[in-house]
Amino acid sequence: MDFARMFDPIAASIVISGTLGATALRSGLADCGAALGALVQRRFRADQVRGALAPMVAQAEREGLLRANLRPSGDATIDSALGVLIQTRSLAAFVNSDDAAREARVSRSVRAVRTLALGAELSPVFGLAGTLISLSQLPVEGLARGAFMGAISMAVLTTLYGLLLGNLILAPLSRAVERRVEAEEAARREIADWLIAKLGPVCPPVQAAGSAVRRAYLREVP
Repeated sequence: MDFARMFDPIAASIVISGTLGATALRSGLADCGAALGALVQRRFRADQVRGALAPMVAQAEREGLLRANLRPSGDATIDSALGVLIQTRSLAAFVNSDDAAREARVSRSVRAVRTLALGAELSPVFGLAGTLISLSQLPVEGLARGAFMGAISMAVLTTLYGLLLGNLILAPLSRAVERRVEAEEAARREIADWLIAKLGPVCPPVQAAGSAVRRAYLREVP
């Protein structure tokens, strides 16, 4: 098999540019930015975050929340929620901050997954469009062998590129983003539960009822 014959820059440009352009028009630049951000986003390291928080948690257990020295954990949303907890000494405020951050993350992830899935649906369409474009270039005065073979080759390759782009690149990327988000949210939830279990006892009794808010919140999250 001659793999060199399977590369046609014109066919590839029709499929790729058409798919990207149509996806951007239908999803919008904001959703496309969310998809790009999800692809380049750093993986959440739960062990590193938990290890960075451990000294602060131990200090809070010994000396109380007001004396706790909040250090960067490597995750801005967890640091923000902890800052709210230390300032207010309210688990309910911590839960509300964590909940808001989670909703924002999930919203961005849903937009990213939806955009990548849309691209996977559109790429075969532009493979077919490339096929029609190549066939339209056949000479009307007669079918010279070179022109005929070139048009058929481009027609086949555009269809192939559309199928490959949709089913081997964009669709798997969409599912990979979805799986990563599910795993990350589960890891974040474990850290939040650990923080509540450790810091709940050092919160004022009137504020400790926030742990009930968290338990109800966790039961609602699938």
